[in-house]
Amino acid sequence: MDPVQKKIQQWSKQLPDLNTGPMALIARLQLTSKQMNDELCSNFESYKLTDAGFDVLATLLRAGPPHSLSPSELLAQMHITSGTMTTRIDKLEKKGLVKRKTKKDDKRSVNVGLTKKGLRLIDEVIVEHVKTQEKIVSVFDEDEQLVFISLLQKYLAQNLGKKKK
Repeated sequence: MDPVQKKIQQWSKQLPDLNTGPMALIARLQLTSKQMNDELCSNFESYKLTDAGFDVLATLLRAGPPHSLSPSELLAQMHITSGTMTTRIDKLEKKGLVKRKTKKDDKRSVNVGLTKKGLRLIDEVIVEHVKTQEKIVSVFDEDEQLVFISLLQKYLAQNLGKKKK
């Protein structure tokens, strides 16, 4: 019995008419997400990175050479607030992993780019990150992984654009 099942049983005793189906699904997704995130973060910590720092570095790497984006381009890809982005960039800049560069054609605008040190680090971390991901999902065979991907895509397609209440 997993920890969620015990809670579901407790609810069924206290409130027998309560529909615990959605609770059973969402609680398991939350617990699974936490466990996966903890394992991924453990890998980042071995490189003296946070998941937030990794996210910025990986986004810049994914952008391709010259591995540089404007803060608004970073925001659009990372779905975080500008204040959060500024904090992340500041921390990575202090470590020498990214650098703010004034655009040549517009001195009022800046881009954030990987330094050589940042590029070397994220090149190494991303390989280990993918190995960790492979290990995490190895409990499921390839067909099961495809089913999960399909179901989660369906959910996200219907819910990503909804405004928060």
